[in-house]
Amino acid sequence: MDAFLAVLMSQRRIELSPGRWTVVVWIVALLTGCRPSHPNRIVIGSKNFTEQLILGELFAQQIERKTNLAVERRFYLAGTYICHQAMLAGRIDLYPEYTGTALTAVLKEKPEGDRAQIYARVKTEYGNRFGLGVGPTLGFDDTFAIEVRGEDARRLHLADMSQAAAYTPQWRAGFGYEFMERPDGYRGWIAAYGLRFAEPPRIMDLGLLDRALKDKQVDLIAGNMTDGRIAALDLAVLEDDRHYFPPYEAVPILRQDVLARHPELGAVFDELSGKISDNDMRQLNYAVDGEHLDVKQVVRSFIERKGL
Repeated sequence: MDAFLAVLMSQRRIELSPGRWTVVVWIVALLTGCRPSHPNRIVIGSKNFTEQLILGELFAQQIERKTNLAVERRFYLAGTYICHQAMLAGRIDLYPEYTGTALTAVLKEKPEGDRAQIYARVKTEYGNRFGLGVGPTLGFDDTFAIEVRGEDARRLHLADMSQAAAYTPQWRAGFGYEFMERPDGYRGWIAAYGLRFAEPPRIMDLGLLDRALKDKQVDLIAGNMTDGRIAALDLAVLEDDRHYFPPYEAVPILRQDVLARHPELGAVFDELSGKISDNDMRQLNYAVDGEHLDVKQVVRSFIERKGL
């Protein structure tokens, strides 16, 4: 546990209050306490937000439908760093990730290149450095969405981030923890656009950001492009006119030794390749977040509708 915690702390560069220490210790205990996957069981992880839960459940249901393998679900494993370390430790066998996140947050490389180039770099480096395979892209790009209230965008005639820069000194911002810490997040973004805010950004859970914006607790947030509540809450996404953010195409990350033992998993993910559009993902997210439907049923209905 001490070695794992040291890695976690060095990557996230955080100072934790006693309450946060409790959360970290709980997560570490969860990861170190669960057993490595068995020969005929696939352990699927996910990060701790709705889209990841949906994708993890989609992977699980497809594996259950298409193979004879048993599936163990270990969702809500906090953020990118926890999931990556769980993969390296053999505590989970696969989880959903995004190419831009893998490139910048895990590989620590600059977000340069088009979608195909970034995917190729991530696939090559994950194999060489970590012994991890990168499956085919699922079809959607969940890039960061810089959002303001729709009423403000219309009133101020705002379409892109450069236009918003004139108003941010009077605005309060709210961001998730990863956005504040990641190399493709806050620091580089404000430098690229020359931004400053009325006060230090509020850091909150991703699931609370859009409601905080709607309720005027903050005036600008960094959400996700596939969030189904953007339209439902009348929020406006500002165009990244300086192309700061790299593509964040969703992909399965799979341990190569697991794929070698169970090559049938390759066919499962090949069938999912390109099957989820940006709009599909928004609808799935909204069904869970906005309509409060059961995630298993939402995924089951999607599989049936797509004929997977």
